[in-house]
Amino acid sequence: MNFLYFALVLVFSMFFMHPVYLAISLLCSAVYSVKLCGGEGLRAQMKFILPMTLFIALINPAFSHAGVTILAYLPSGNPLTLESIVYGVAAAAMLAAVIIWFSCFNAVMTTDKFVYLFGRVIPAMSLVLSMTFRLVPRFKARFREVNDAQRCIGRDVSEGSIAERLKKAASIVSIMITWSLESSVETADSMKSRGYGLSGRTAFSIYRLDGRDKCALVWLLLCGFYIVCGWAVGGMEFHYYPTIFGAQSGAFQISFMLAYLLLCLTPLILDATEDEKWKHLRSAA
Repeated sequence: MNFLYFALVLVFSMFFMHPVYLAISLLCSAVYSVKLCGGEGLRAQMKFILPMTLFIALINPAFSHAGVTILAYLPSGNPLTLESIVYGVAAAAMLAAVIIWFSCFNAVMTTDKFVYLFGRVIPAMSLVLSMTFRLVPRFKARFREVNDAQRCIGRDVSEGSIAERLKKAASIVSIMITWSLESSVETADSMKSRGYGLSGRTAFSIYRLDGRDKCALVWLLLCGFYIVCGWAVGGMEFHYYPTIFGAQSGAFQISFMLAYLLLCLTPLILDATEDEKWKHLRSAA
């Protein structure tokens, strides 16, 4: 269910350039990120998302001069159009939403879930992808651990001359490489001892498809199908060039927006429902 949900919201976020859908995707992804990682996690992401999106919003009107609403002329003589500015802002919002959704995906879709989904279909590829997703977070955690250990014995990389800092940093890099190589050997031995690659090998999993999962699956498929139907009939149509115009607002267009909003809010609604049930059970006890 988690993979299907993120597949839907990521694909829709990348292809729907309608301002309303961009705003829904960006706001819902930010709220969900706060729910998963807290406010500190979202602020840490904003440190590189904001400069990147600002750069995209500014660079588009500098190189794209399409559009009929001319606001001014650049020193090069090219026109600065309203359409290029609005499209730059929309592209920046789309990129920010996709990045935040991917951060939520990494927090929810752990390696064991990924292997459970694709381990039987594409075992080698699923293993490689799961190890790739795990590489960066694990490397960062090990780096902090090694850096803290080096700081405790007086080898902080932020102190000393430039030569001393480089020497300390090289020592940390050497430790990280050695640790990674040893870990890869241990992983290979562990996989071999568990019979990886042998024919007839079974796989253990704690995940089972129960009634709630089936209901969630039906809900996601219905929302996804309805939104795709809305896209097919032009309900998400919006153009930035040569003039800014989109599909006329109506009951059907509003229903598509509501379906997309409910789709993006699905995990938040489920979490809120489960929290209320838990509070009720605790109060009843």
